[in-house]
Amino acid sequence: MSITSVTIGDVYAAEQVIRQHISETPMVRSYALEAELGLPPTRRVWLKDFGWTPSGSFKLYGGLNWMANNLERIGQRPVAAHSSGNFASGIAYAGMRYQKRVIVVMPDSAPKIKFDRTRSFGAEIRTFNIQRDHLTGERDKMTREITEVEGAVRASPYDDPYVIAGNGVGALEIVQDLKRLGRTVSHFYCPISGGGLLAGHAIAIHDGFPEAQIIGMEPATANDFCQSLATGNRTRIDRPTSICDGLCSYDVGEHNWPILKQLVTRAVPVEDMLTRKAMKWMYDHHGLRTEPSGIITLAALFETRGDLSGDGDIVVVISGRNVDEEAFRNWITL
Repeated sequence: MSITSVTIGDVYAAEQVIRQHISETPMVRSYALEAELGLPPTRRVWLKDFGWTPSGSFKLYGGLNWMANNLERIGQRPVAAHSSGNFASGIAYAGMRYQKRVIVVMPDSAPKIKFDRTRSFGAEIRTFNIQRDHLTGERDKMTREITEVEGAVRASPYDDPYVIAGNGVGALEIVQDLKRLGRTVSHFYCPISGGGLLAGHAIAIHDGFPEAQIIGMEPATANDFCQSLATGNRTRIDRPTSICDGLCSYDVGEHNWPILKQLVTRAVPVEDMLTRKAMKWMYDHHGLRTEPSGIITLAALFETRGDLSGDGDIVVVISGRNVDEEAFRNWITL
C-alpha cells in the first residue's frame, strides 16, 4: 500500500479482513427524514448507523484492518494509541480478536461508556488532562513514552493508510447495498475530525457513485478542515472545543488530506446547538440515542436542506452512539 494514497483496491482488500470479524452494519431508510426534507417519492434518505458495531462506532473497521496488516511488526510487543474514546474501543476490539495487548491514552473527561467499552475488550487505559493538552502536549508525550519505554507499536486513530482503507469498507457496504436496489446517490453526508472516516468513505463512494456530492461536517469551533479547504493547505487549530468530543482533532492527517482535498465537495461547520437539536430529532423520530459526533451529519443536512438538488438518494452517516445517559438527556433538553 502506498504511503501517500489509498486506492479502492486497498478498500476491497480491507473488506476481506473486516468480514472475518464483523457483519455489515445496517443501513435503513428514513421515511421521516424524507418527509422532513420534502423530497419527491423518487428520492430516498438512508441512515448508515455504525452504532450497531461491537464498539458502538465505525472505529473498529480501521482498527481491525490496521491490526491485521501489522501483526508481524507487532509480534509480542504491545500496541499503543491515543483516542478520544471511539478508536480506543475499536483498537481494543482488534487487539482482543488478534490476542494483542493494547494500551490507549484517553482524555480523563471522555464519556464513561467509552471507558467501559474499551476496558471490556481487554485494553489498558491511561488518561491525560485534555484542558491543558494544547499547552503541555501530554497526550502525544504519553503515547510516545509507551512506544519508547515499553516498546509498543503505535497505531494512529486516523492518519494511516490501513486505517483509512478499513474505514472505507463501511462505505463499500453502502455502495453495494444501494446498487443492489438500483439506487443512485446525489448527496453523501459524513463527519470529519482527523479524516480517517471521511477519506475512506470518499474513496468508496466516489468509485461507486462518481456524481455524488461528498460533504464533510465538523463543529464550528473545531473547523480546521473547513479552513483547510478554504486555503488549500492543512490548517491546525490549537484548541478545538465542542460537545462533539470525537471531532476535536487538531488537524486532518497527512495521509488523509490529499484524498479529502481531491474528493470532498465541501465542508459544513455546525454549531453545537444544531447538533443538540439533531440528537433530539433522531431520538424523537427513530428512538436512536446518538453521541454528538455521530449525529452532526443530520444537523448539517438540516442546515443545508435548500441545496439538495438532484435525482439521487441522500446518505447520512451516523458514525457512533457512545454517549452517557445523563449527558444525552441534558443535551436534548433544549
